[in-house]
Amino acid sequence: MKGADLALILTGVLLNAVAQLLLKAGSRAISGLAFSFANTWTLLERIAWNPPILGGLACYAVSVLVWIMALSRVEVSVAYPMLSIGYVVNALAAWMLFSEQLSGARLAGIGVIIVGVWLVARN
Repeated sequence: MKGADLALILTGVLLNAVAQLLLKAGSRAISGLAFSFANTWTLLERIAWNPPILGGLACYAVSVLVWIMALSRVEVSVAYPMLSIGYVVNALAAWMLFSEQLSGARLAGIGVIIVGVWLVARN
């Protein structure tokens, strides 16, 4: 895989990861609300005008464009497994930003993902 192709894939993966983290940050605006028909308008309002959620959706949109460009250059059997890097990025970022726990089992899973991505990328 060429460096430019890898850069496209990693850009798409990182944009997707940032989108997830922004959505998580934005979800705090609705965390105390009950999910009911009576609260539908309030929920939609809080989501629609929430800067982190809007930023997350924008990152998703850009990541789709970058991903399409990557798929035009790289076989899907190579590109798609690379999305797993996003799991690693999100787990580590959630640990740092949101104080989420990284148990031994989660760290082992992250290790397996890293080994798997390395195996796919080296061919």
